[in-house]
Amino acid sequence: MAEVRIRNTNERIQGEENVRSFLEKQEVLYEHWNPAKLPVSLQDKFVLSDEDKQQILTTFDSEIRDLAERRGYLTWDIIALSDDTPNLNELLVKFEQVHTHTEDEVRAITAGRGIFIIKGTDDVGYFDVELTAGDVISVPENKPHFFTLMDNRQIVAVRLFIEKEGWIAQPFDDPSFQKSNA
Repeated sequence: MAEVRIRNTNERIQGEENVRSFLEKQEVLYEHWNPAKLPVSLQDKFVLSDEDKQQILTTFDSEIRDLAERRGYLTWDIIALSDDTPNLNELLVKFEQVHTHTEDEVRAITAGRGIFIIKGTDDVGYFDVELTAGDVISVPENKPHFFTLMDNRQIVAVRLFIEKEGWIAQPFDDPSFQKSNA
């Protein structure tokens, strides 16, 4: 279940309704899918074959299509990252830069853990959204953020897009951003 940490105050927000309410005020969509729907063989698997990826997409087909219809997403895929991912550290360096997109950045976590760091309203500042299996988040277009892995460095997520080519990151220079999440 997702948990939010406000960086300026170190306040933690827990519980699905509390997280959803906070994120809604920050214009971030949060939903929760049932991760137990996924076959046990895929719940902790982070190196996926094309067949594994298709099985995940098939398992969550109704949830994906419902979200896509409500939000205008046209295409989707699976991303799987772990220490077995070639060039993982180089990918993380690219991911771990504050940026924006011209469309929503959507992740539906099906296994593992990840974290979005998002710039909130002026009174909130940056906050972390720690995600686990079943959590679904959509960071709106033009909202400064980045996504990275947590300490376990393992995640599988469904990504949804409006543009068929996927999103392109636009760097966002913010002198107020502190990389450390401590």
